[in-house]
Amino acid sequence: MPFATCHKDERPAALRGFAAGLLVLVFVLMSWADGASAETRDVTPADGALQGVLSLAVPGDVIRLASGLYAGPLVIDRPISLVAAETPGDVVIEGNGQGSVIHVTAPGVVLRGLTVRNSGIDLSTEDSGIFLDRDSEGALVEDNTLEGNLIGIYLKGAKNAVVRGNRITGRQDLRVNERGNGIHIWNAPGSLIEGNDVRFGRDGIFVTTSHHNAFRDNRFSELRFAVHYMYTNDSEISGNVSRGNTIGYALMYSHHLSVSDNLSDGDRDHGFLMNYANSSDISGNHVRGGTEKCVFIYNANKNSFHRNRFEGCGIGIHFTAGSERNRISENAFLDNRTQVKYVGTRHIEWSHAGRGNYWSDNSAFDLDGDGLADQPYRPNDLVDQVIWRHPTAKLLLNSPALQVLRWAQSAFPTLYPGGVMDSAPLMSPPLGQKFAASRPGEG
Repeated sequence: MPFATCHKDERPAALRGFAAGLLVLVFVLMSWADGASAETRDVTPADGALQGVLSLAVPGDVIRLASGLYAGPLVIDRPISLVAAETPGDVVIEGNGQGSVIHVTAPGVVLRGLTVRNSGIDLSTEDSGIFLDRDSEGALVEDNTLEGNLIGIYLKGAKNAVVRGNRITGRQDLRVNERGNGIHIWNAPGSLIEGNDVRFGRDGIFVTTSHHNAFRDNRFSELRFAVHYMYTNDSEISGNVSRGNTIGYALMYSHHLSVSDNLSDGDRDHGFLMNYANSSDISGNHVRGGTEKCVFIYNANKNSFHRNRFEGCGIGIHFTAGSERNRISENAFLDNRTQVKYVGTRHIEWSHAGRGNYWSDNSAFDLDGDGLADQPYRPNDLVDQVIWRHPTAKLLLNSPALQVLRWAQSAFPTLYPGGVMDSAPLMSPPLGQKFAASRPGEG
């Protein structure tokens, strides 16, 4: 019988039955919620497969691992924390040599104090020690040790992730092009990479197709590139140390970067390589230690280089391939074998607002005491350009003909070719480089 037509003495019973059922449902839901509440769970290697423990965890759980060896690979598909209960590094997650050791597929996951090792070695499947996929937004990977993995930590679409204070040692048993990167980033905007130490492997940090990332206070050694930028915009590289790599900072096809207070110490080929990196601010950086070229600028436009220190390189700045509208002022060029290499016919001014750069080979006077040399500085002349175009002409460097040519240019400045001119050279190096006063091995 429809409820609306039931007798008066039947309606209270129906209501009482409905209320009783509702109370049972509420009780069951409350009981389920109470049983599913997050908690801290202490786990030892004797508790069995760690993946089984993770499969029983609920969102918000903190899984504290006692010292020992745990078998991977692991998949973390819910927002939990997996942390070492004691001294960081004594908890080892051991992969089986295939795929990634830890694969995270949930937001807000925390990985802290773990040693992660023995991933696969297949670049096509992106085998990693720790792999954060696009569902891993806001992950925190902190104070871990990663060794014997193809890629140390991979952020593949993981927005706003933080990778901090990790020690990453890459593979040495593979050829360079077969190795993975210490930290690999693809389309992970908002990510912070801070205070990590990366050694061996291919590149320290490789980032592509991303934006609004920050790389701060990391250390890199014995790599191909310390930091390798591709198609990444509106980002920051600051306070990093690159030591003994092939290239320190390779910035390519990226725009609107802030590059400040970084050190390149003894990197072999270039301290900074800029290839189609545009509209960026490069300040307070220090390149030193016998590098072939402190800075190589190739088709990079509308950048501002200021208060940098380029020291002891074969070439201070190699400037080529149509790079235009760059502002270069208040830098220090110290004891480079060739301060500037520019092959072209255009006249380029390297001073701004009445202040140029400091050149250690500029024997100049400052009669009015304003801190600026009384004469412009030209780092290159016709002899330099002849030698760059025809290297065998070095045999004639001390010949009377070339000496006469250099004397004629000094007597008649109009004979100088197109090239770089600093109209307001500084009499002393500008202050402000973070690493300028540190000794080799420091900073």
